[in-house]
Amino acid sequence: MLAQLVNVLYSIVDRIYIGNIPDIGSLALAGVGVCGPIVTLLSSFATLVGLGGSPIMAMRMGEGRMRQASRILNTCFLMLCVLSLVLTGLFLLTKDRLLLWFGASESTFPYANTYLTIYTAGTFFALMANGMNSFLICQGYSGLGMATVMLGAALNIVLDPVFIFGLELGVAGAALATVLSQVASCAFVLLALRRKKMPVPLGLRGFRWRIVRRVLAFGLSPFLIIATDSILLILLNTVLQRYGGPGLGDTLVTCATIVQSYMLLITMPMGGMTLGTQPVVSFNYGAGHPQRIKAAMKAIVGLCLAFCGVMLVFTHTLSPLFVRLFTSDADLAGRSVSYIKIFTAMILPLAVQYPLVDEITALGHLRLALFCSLFRKSLYFAALLLLPALFTAPATFFAEPVADLLAACVTTALFLRAFPRILLECEGHASHPLL
Repeated sequence: MLAQLVNVLYSIVDRIYIGNIPDIGSLALAGVGVCGPIVTLLSSFATLVGLGGSPIMAMRMGEGRMRQASRILNTCFLMLCVLSLVLTGLFLLTKDRLLLWFGASESTFPYANTYLTIYTAGTFFALMANGMNSFLICQGYSGLGMATVMLGAALNIVLDPVFIFGLELGVAGAALATVLSQVASCAFVLLALRRKKMPVPLGLRGFRWRIVRRVLAFGLSPFLIIATDSILLILLNTVLQRYGGPGLGDTLVTCATIVQSYMLLITMPMGGMTLGTQPVVSFNYGAGHPQRIKAAMKAIVGLCLAFCGVMLVFTHTLSPLFVRLFTSDADLAGRSVSYIKIFTAMILPLAVQYPLVDEITALGHLRLALFCSLFRKSLYFAALLLLPALFTAPATFFAEPVADLLAACVTTALFLRAFPRILLECEGHASHPLL
C-alpha cells in the first residue's frame, strides 16, 4: 500500500507543477494528460515481464533449482532490453499520429509532443526500473524494492520545480525530471541485483525461448488489465476532445486529467489493501481453513468500504482544495470539482468490486476474476461511446459510476454463487492435505 501511495505522488506531483506553469498551465496540463495513458501503456510491458517472470523464478528458488532461477532472471532482463528498444523506436516513429488520435488538439499538441518525446527516449530506464524490481522483491528484498520506488519518487519531486521553474524548461523539464528519476531507480535495481550476496545475481547467460513463452503466459493477465485501463483512458480523452470540439475539448481533457489524479488517491491505496490480503487468502485456502477465508473476506471488504466512505466525505468537502493544487482558473476548478463528484459517486460499489476480484484471483479462480474485471471495463467502454453521443460531452464523466454500480452487482452475484463451492474445495484440501 505504501508503494502504491508513493506511485500516486509520483504521478500527481508532475501534474501539479505543470498545471501551475504561468500562462500555459491549463493547456500544458491537458497535453500531459493526453500522454498519461500512453506512458502507462508503455509501463504495462514492464508488468508483462516482471509479474510474468518473478513468480516462476520464486517457484524455482523454492524448489532449490537456483540455476534455472538464474536463467529466468537473465532471460527476463534480455526480454526487457529488446522490448525497450522496439517500443522506443515504434513510439518515436508514430507519436505524432498517436497524440492526434488520442485527444491532443492543435493547442495542446506541442506540449504533449515535447513530453512524450523525452519520456519515450527514456523507455529503457522505465521498463528496467519497474520490471526488474519484481525480481528484487521475489528474492526476499522487499525493503530494497520499496527503496527503488521511493528513490525515483523523491528525486522526481525534488527535480520537478528545479527544471520546470528554476531552469524554465516547462513541460520539457517535467519530462526530463521523470526520466532522470527513472535512470536513478534503474541503476539502483540493477546494481542491487548484481550484488554477490544476492541469492540469484543478475547475469547475461542462460537465455531460453521456452522461458520467454512461459513468462508471457504468466504475465498476460496483469498486462491485459493494465493495458486495457490505459486504452480506456486514451478513449476517454479522445471522446472528450471529439465531442467537446474546439471550444470545450481542451478544457474537458484538462478536467479529466485532474479527475484521474484524484481517482488515483482512491484506487491505488485500495489496490494495495486488496493485493496485501491475497497471500492470507491463498495460504488459508491451501491449508484448508474456510472460516479464516470468510473472516479475511469480511475484513478486506469492510476495510475497503470504510476507506471509500472516508474518501466520499473528503470528495464532498475538501476536493476543491485538491483541485486548487492544479489550477487557479475559476471555471476550470469549478468544472473539475463537479466532475470529481460525478466520477466518484459509486466508489462504495467499487469498494466491493475491488476486493472480490482480487480475492477470487487469490483463490485460484482466474477466469472468473478476469471476466469480472473485463466486464466492468466493457461497461465503461460502452458508456464512454453512448453517453456523449446521446447527451453532451460532459456526460462522458458518468461512464465511471455507471460501470462501477453495474459491475459490482454482477461481480457480487457471481461471487455469492461461486463462494460456497470454493469453500467446499478448501475443506477438501483439509481432508487431503497431501493433494
